[in-house]
Order: sequence, then C-alpha cells, then structure tokens
Amino acid sequence: VQLQASGGGLAQAGGSLRLSCEASGRTPRTYITGWFRQAQLKGREFVAAINWSGGSTAYADPVKGRFTISRDNAKNTVFLQMNNLKPDDTAVYYCAVGSSWRPQDFGSWGQGTLVTVSS
Repeated sequence: VQLQASGGGLAQAGGSLRLSCEASGRTPRTYITGWFRQAQLKGREFVAAINWSGGSTAYADPVKGRFTISRDNAKNTVFLQMNNLKPDDTAVYYCAVGSSWRPQDFGSWGQGTLVTVSS
C-alpha cells in the first residue's frame, strides 16, 4: 500500500487544520492507520491511530482533546482534525499503517505534509 498525506500548511496558534491520508491499494482489516510527526531536530513521535472499523482510537497525551482521528473507508482515507493548534505542533506529519498498535510496528510511510503553527 502507498500512502499520501496532504492538508498541511500555515496556521496561527488556536487555529485548525485537517490532514488527509489517502491510501492506494487495500490494507488488511486488521491493520491500524496512524499519524506521526517529526519536528526539526527531533525524533519522530506518535500522534494518533485508528483501527480499520474506526471503533478504536489512540492519542498521544500532548494532542488529547485537541486532535481527532477518523476515517472514510469508501475513500480509503484517514483524517486528522487538528484544533486549538499550538506552536509545539509544528512538524512534518506522516501517516503509516501498522500490524499492531505499537509504534515500532508501523511502516509504509507516506510522504509527509508540513504543518507550521505561528504564535
């Protein structure tokens, strides 16, 4: 499967952006789709993940209550709604699929999309 992330851009602190991750090709229904981010000079970190049915989700503590992950399987797309953005959210955001919820089990990294939040 190939993944393509889009929707990044420039936002002011307190603003919102919606990222999309479109998959070409089908992923097994047991797979998890996740969003990760990498800020400049930092390692990649987990942001959020969702299972195939959309019935289970997981979020990193820094984004809980502000970000919402969802999916539209008819469009092979996973979304990340980001509200109340903070400058610390500035990073390149990537989507990936995983065979489990463990971050180390994710792969098929798509090309990232840059999110910049100004104060």
